[in-house]
Amino acid sequence: MSMMRGDADAMRDVHLRTGTVARVWQFAQPYKRWIAVFLVSIIAAALLALVPPFVFRAIIDTAIPDSNKGQIAVLAGIAVAAALGDAALAIVQRWASSRVGEGLIFDLRRSLFAKVQRMPIAFFTRTPTGSITSRLNNDVIGAQNAVTSTLGSVVSNVIVLVTTVGAMIALEWRLTLLTLVVLPLFIVPARRVGRRLQGISREQMGHNAAMNTQMTERFNASGAMLVKLFGSGRRESTAFEAHAAGVRDTGIRSAMLGRVFFVALGLVGALGTAAIYGIGAVMVVDGTITTGTLVALAALVIRVYQPLTGLTNARVELMTSMVSFERVFEVLDAPEAIRERPGAYDLVESRGEVEFDHVTFRYPPASETAIESLEQNAGLPSDADPDVDVLRDLTLHIEPGETVALVGSSGAGKSTTISLIPRLYDATSGVVRIDGHDVRDLTLDSLRTSIGVVSQDPHLFHESIGNNLRYAKPDAPPTELVQAAIAARIHDTIAALPDGYDTIVGERGYRLSGGEKQRLAIARLLLKDPAIMVLDEATSHLDNENEALIQAALDEAMRNRTAIVIAHRLSTIRDADRIAFIENGHVVELGNHDELLVAGGRYAHQLRAGELSATG
Repeated sequence: MSMMRGDADAMRDVHLRTGTVARVWQFAQPYKRWIAVFLVSIIAAALLALVPPFVFRAIIDTAIPDSNKGQIAVLAGIAVAAALGDAALAIVQRWASSRVGEGLIFDLRRSLFAKVQRMPIAFFTRTPTGSITSRLNNDVIGAQNAVTSTLGSVVSNVIVLVTTVGAMIALEWRLTLLTLVVLPLFIVPARRVGRRLQGISREQMGHNAAMNTQMTERFNASGAMLVKLFGSGRRESTAFEAHAAGVRDTGIRSAMLGRVFFVALGLVGALGTAAIYGIGAVMVVDGTITTGTLVALAALVIRVYQPLTGLTNARVELMTSMVSFERVFEVLDAPEAIRERPGAYDLVESRGEVEFDHVTFRYPPASETAIESLEQNAGLPSDADPDVDVLRDLTLHIEPGETVALVGSSGAGKSTTISLIPRLYDATSGVVRIDGHDVRDLTLDSLRTSIGVVSQDPHLFHESIGNNLRYAKPDAPPTELVQAAIAARIHDTIAALPDGYDTIVGERGYRLSGGEKQRLAIARLLLKDPAIMVLDEATSHLDNENEALIQAALDEAMRNRTAIVIAHRLSTIRDADRIAFIENGHVVELGNHDELLVAGGRYAHQLRAGELSATG
């Protein structure tokens, strides 16, 4: 908690980055027409609002002394028409501002979501989910308010102020100057208060992001189970209370600072208005101005101090709201470590040939994959960059249709190796090829479409079984779902459920057993029908009976397809065409089961030591 406060305190004195306003305008460009409608309606409303004071002046100075009832009726009608016009323009303003605001929030969210989707997998391993969702929700809404409510208020107040001062000068320039004498009392304090509120706003956003992160991680099924099993409910509540208290305390500080400031401004405005009445009354007595002119000036002076107070308020709000834009732009400007090269082409009808050509890999530094302000909430040191090669000059050629098992101790680099095929990461040096094509020359969609992965802990969305299967093939008819489920030996289990394929699996598939999730993931892979199959401990959660059924389904599915298998079970390994034993990031042995046993090397030693399970 103290660390987070320190981070927020350090940000208080940070000013808006150069070019922020220009980038905001770029996002607003598609809505120029509606912005123009908004501005025209504001100008028209400001001019209409000047009508009543002049009408009242004419009634008092001319119509009443002349006892002209007809003129009084006409002038009153003009005042009513002005009020009706002002009401209609207010609706037009709201319509235009909502079109701009809601369109802008849509554009920002769409851009942010697409950007996050393009971020490398390393970004998600370092960044809390709650921090990401906070940017897409809280900060986007704050940015919207900056353009619609705050910026609209600034424009409106400026126009009202200019037109009102012009009208007052036309009526009586000396009293108008008296009105403007107090202007410095509005402007000078606003600059200091604006900076303080900007810092408080940054701090409050930090606390909100930390609170969202905790809720996101603890309120899913796995997180809630972990908290309960460790009896950490009280500790979690204490941590949440600390984050919530930070939001509360910064909210109170912001509210009180703003209220005291604006009460003081209101007092200054009241004193100025009183002076206008006092001095103006003396001028009426002296015959310098008419009573109607004083009444008109009294009505207009309120329209001077209100915009001044509003402009001060708008400046403070604009400065704090622009922080939201900065946080949005920070995500949009983040580096994308995995990108398509110019001229990237599609991988068409892949044969499934895979080659690792002298590949060396180390995980990329945070500067290439992460956003520092998002990482702060995760408690990860920004300087904790990797300095060790995970893969070292790894060379392996896999023929189309071949099944190769990757074997080795935990941490040897097996999972890292397969992550380079769909470009979850890029090799630091060397080349990964599919069908002779450098994977970096291929479009990401076509590359990943040709690869199917079933991991040790497959992820299922909080949707129906049918929708989870259709994630591989959105237009798949029910018959294809059933065929894939039958092949994965999961159809009977699904059919026995009350809602069948419409059964909701729960968050991350929590309502299903480990074996059921694995079989459902395998069915999803079969539905995708990729040229290359990657099985990362795909049968690890299955008992011997289920494993035998799944292995038979996989054997059929892998026919005429390339398969790369990571497993510790001998039953999964020994039927592979070749076994690659990986140690310290490179292949030290390569051959089939019998050949490696005869060689008596690492593989044979690991088997004798019981590190490969002989069950099944």
